[in-house]
Amino acid sequence: MTGAHWDPKLVAGLKALAEASFPKRCANCGTVYEDVHDYVSRTVPISEVRSGLKQSRDDDGQTIVELFRNCACGSTLMDFFGDRRDLSEAGARRRQRFAELLTYLVGSGLDGVVARAELLKVMRGEASEILAGVKPPKKA
Repeated sequence: MTGAHWDPKLVAGLKALAEASFPKRCANCGTVYEDVHDYVSRTVPISEVRSGLKQSRDDDGQTIVELFRNCACGSTLMDFFGDRRDLSEAGARRRQRFAELLTYLVGSGLDGVVARAELLKVMRGEASEILAGVKPPKKA
């Protein structure tokens, strides 16, 4: 799946969820991943049976989720995302962005449960054919 198939507003929202950690560079081969979409689309899961997700704590004791993916060169890369329960201002902004994306997807015709599941799937680094096919909502 290429970026050309993704709804631009959806991609912009997903970028905002993790924009602080990009661009990311592979220390082994130097490949640069400009944003979370680029990172997920150009890397591969570390295993077919493991999600590549790991919960841990940052230096301030806040819960974070680490996402491990393999670069094309074979080197394992990691990005991290704050836990939804993060009560900081940044955590509130992430939850707000997630809520906005959910509202947008429901407005585009997706069932709310499906939209939430697909957003979480993409945040875990998995592909979502459903979100790739989302069309912008029709103007009333």
